[in-house]
Order: sequence, then structure tokens, then C-alpha cells
Amino acid sequence: MLLTGAEIIVEVLIEQGVTNLFGYPGGAALNIYDALYQRRDRITHYLTAHEQGASHAADGYARATGKTGVCLATSGPGATNLVTGIATAYLDSIPMVAITANVGTELIGKDSFQEVFITGITTPITKHNYAVRDITRLAHTLRTAFRIASSGRKGPVLVDIPKDITAATCEYTPEPPAAPEAPMQPDMQQLRQAAALLARSHRPVLCFGGGVISANASRELVEFVRKAHIPTCHTIMGTGVIGFGDELDLGMIGMHGSMVANTAIDQADLLLAVGTRFSDRVALKTDAFAPKAQVVHFDIDPSEFDKNVPSSLAVAGDLKAALTGLLPLVEPRDRSGWQEKIELWRERDYYPTSEPGVLHPHTIMEIIGQEAGEDAVVVTDVGQHQIWAAQYCKKTKPRGFITSGGLGTMGFGYGAAIGAKVALGESAKVIHVTGDGSFHMNMNEACTAVSNNLQVITVLMDNRVLGMVRQWQTSFYDSHYMCTEPERKSDYVKIAEGFGARGFRAGTPEQFRAALDEALRSEGPSWIVCPIDREERVLPMIPSGMTVQDIILE
Repeated sequence: MLLTGAEIIVEVLIEQGVTNLFGYPGGAALNIYDALYQRRDRITHYLTAHEQGASHAADGYARATGKTGVCLATSGPGATNLVTGIATAYLDSIPMVAITANVGTELIGKDSFQEVFITGITTPITKHNYAVRDITRLAHTLRTAFRIASSGRKGPVLVDIPKDITAATCEYTPEPPAAPEAPMQPDMQQLRQAAALLARSHRPVLCFGGGVISANASRELVEFVRKAHIPTCHTIMGTGVIGFGDELDLGMIGMHGSMVANTAIDQADLLLAVGTRFSDRVALKTDAFAPKAQVVHFDIDPSEFDKNVPSSLAVAGDLKAALTGLLPLVEPRDRSGWQEKIELWRERDYYPTSEPGVLHPHTIMEIIGQEAGEDAVVVTDVGQHQIWAAQYCKKTKPRGFITSGGLGTMGFGYGAAIGAKVALGESAKVIHVTGDGSFHMNMNEACTAVSNNLQVITVLMDNRVLGMVRQWQTSFYDSHYMCTEPERKSDYVKIAEGFGARGFRAGTPEQFRAALDEALRSEGPSWIVCPIDREERVLPMIPSGMTVQDIILE
């Protein structure tokens, strides 16, 4: 059939199973939007307040479901406004297809109105990108973009399409969506070597990251550690795979991780690293990380091997297949002495105290868990509140905790929460946890939530400072509070009401519980403002360049 380029774009999206996308129109994209109008019965377009919100929404959609998220922007500033969201997805290996319109091909390279070389800008932050210059290649290019985004180590792909290509016509032949490329299979000999190392180990620890969730290998990992009886810890991106409070769960590792997890890594004789890249927030001092351990690194992406932490054995391939292959090769061993040491360290770990009537950050997270339930999805921005959420949200299911781990994007949360809510549907409980610093960067997306009547509940920890940076200034810069105490006078309850949302202010645990219960019973978005003491601290905090030996007394 003969279709315009814009119609081909929409037909391929439908062909790929896309039912929702997020974007913002503009002159170069109008042909695409006209085609979306004609097919609005098949694809729902969510108009965000800003293109960055669209990219974060597509990201949140993907994280909540494992499907590829899609965002759409016009040329020039519309395209560049996607950049932070694309980079956020890239650093966390999130499947996304970003479609940007551009000026006509005859105007490219002439500094035309709203022209930008977006493929050049995004080359370092995309898994691949394309500039379409031939309409006969358009359908194939889009199909390839979806295949690449969802294959292997997942990631964002950008497709840039000039306006004249969207207006031209071409024969279009529908095709069924192609399956993602078959993942690389792990080498069985290497799996046997890993099992042999584990059999000889007296003090093993397994550390996993977001790669386990990306590979949909959470069930396999749980089965493996239960059979082998290996204590586990996780990066912030791996939150939710192992049940909070499980005897094998040591909690989060790294700069803001539990002391028991960091100590166990420090004392382990074998470290199984599964789907983690050993970032500087995890391996704080790479030449002294797991100093007594042989490291067996499992990852879909071989480029991660020996990049930050050297490994004794590197197993490349699909994590689900690797864990499935390992399972019959291992048997439980009596490591009661190792477990006893771990329990001793656990008893000495830091746990916050609660004061009656005081709304501490950990109290907020505990109440969210009690009132919203296990199936609620917690989405965070970045800062102190992010770490408190990761430490105390008590998630026990994958894809139930959504955050920007690699890029650390303030302003990520509201858009991502909207994307997660769209993806999961009306019955889903989506809790957006933020701080006043991050929230000032993204509160404009409230209009998106209100316009679409999305029940996204924002819990705002308001300490009236840029908390994490100020905490560093307190600890390492002699309390020189430069630009971290903005003293903003924003009245969030009034702002919420101005947007058309509900606003609550909660100064005690009882008030917060009541406000959250009412928000959960209500339709549409709500904001709950929770004043907290600006001296509240994220603990522990192990700065980069230090090791656990520097701060722990044996």
C-alpha cells in the first residue's frame, strides 16, 4: 500500500506493539502528528509539559514493564530536550526508541530554523542512532531500532526523520514484529568452572545489579542463591529481586549501602557478580574492592569485564541462561561459620531510631510500605530521598523500584512515575518519592498527570535544602553551605491545587498516614508535603576513594 512517511512511522509503531507514546509537537513533526490523529484509536499519545518529561516517561514505562518505551519530539530544541532522558536510559540500559523530526533534507546543514545535528549530539548516549534520508529505508530503519533497543544489553536508539521524508510517499508492506536477537549463550565450561570455585569457597557473596531485572532473571537468581545458600547484596538498580529481610539479603552495597553488605564483600573469598558494572558508587576503591576474593563476573556485555574490577573468571552471556545453567551444578554447603559472622555484622549495622510524633525519612518509607502494599511501585528522583527510599522501601519484587542509578538525574521522577502509571494501568499504585530540590526541576509534569487523571502520588520530603550536596559540604567542606540553602518559599499545597491536583501537608506520622490513605482512595494526582529536618543524614556514607576497612573496626 502507498503511504506517506508519517503514516509509515505510525504503522510500524502499531506493528511493534506500541500502544502508548509520549511527546510534544512542533512544526517539523506535524506530519507525524497528523498521522497519529488518523490512528488515535490504536495509539494513545500523552502530551507532556516538556520533552524531557516525555523521555523520562518513556523510560519509566520501559522500567515498569520491560517493554520498549517510545518518545517523540520535533526538531531543534525539541530534540535536544530529550537528551538528558536518553542519557538516563543509556546509563541504566533501558530500552527506548526516541523519534525526532528534523527540518527538510534541503535545509540540513544550513543553520535553518530549529535545526540541530541530533544524531551527532546523541552518538555517545545511544546504543545506536539513525538519520533517515531515504523514505524507502524508513520502515526497515524503525524496525531495526526496536530490535536493537530490546536485544542484548538493552538501551535507547534514536531515529531522526526530516519533514520532507514524512511527507513523501512509498510502498509499505506490513511485517510481523521481529523477535529480539537471540541473546549470547554462556559457555558451559565456564559455568562449570564457576560452580567449582563456589564449591571450594568458604565465604562466598553474590552481588547483583539491574542486569538481572533487565534479563528477566529474577526468579532464576532467587532459585540459585536459595539452593546454594549464598548471602547476597545488590546495587541500587537491583532493588527488589531478593526479599527485604530474607536471611540471605545483606541489603544494598556501596557508598550508601549497609555496613554488613560492604563488610561481607571485604571479607569474602569468592564474589559472584551478576549483571553489575561495578560503578564508583559500588566499588568505591577499585584496587581494594573485594581484596580477598576471586571475582566471577557474569554479564551480557563483555565490555564490562575488567573495566572497573578485575575478574578471575568472566562469563559472557544471557543472565537467565547462565543462572539456569548453574543451578544443577551447585549443591548447598555448610558455611555456618560464615553465616554466623554475617549475623554478627548485621547486629552491628546502622539502623535509624524513631521518635514518637517525628516524621523521619525512614518513617515515611515504612508507612508507604504499610499503606500502599507490596505491589506499589516506588519511583524516585535523585538525592537524599532516593537513598532513603532504596534503604527503607522494603521492596521484594523486581520492577517495583524505579530510579536513575547511573546518570543520577534530578527531575527524573515525575515523568518516570507518569510513564509507569500509564504502563501499569488504573489499578496500579505508583508512589513518586522526591525532595524539594529535585521536585523544582520536574513539577511542571503535574499538568500531564492532571490532564490525564493519573493517580500518581507524590511524597515530597521537604528539608528546604539541596540535601545530599549539603551533607557533603557538612562532612568534607567545613560546612561551607554555598548554593545549597536556596530558602525557596514555594507553597507546594497551593501549587498542587493550582495545577488541579490535591495537596496535603503532613508534619507527623499520623498526619502522613491519613494523607496517604486519602490519596490512595482518590482519583488523579496528589502531593503530600512532608517537612523533615535539614540535619537528617543518609547513613552510612563511604566516600569514593575509601574502603570499608577505613571506617570499620573489626
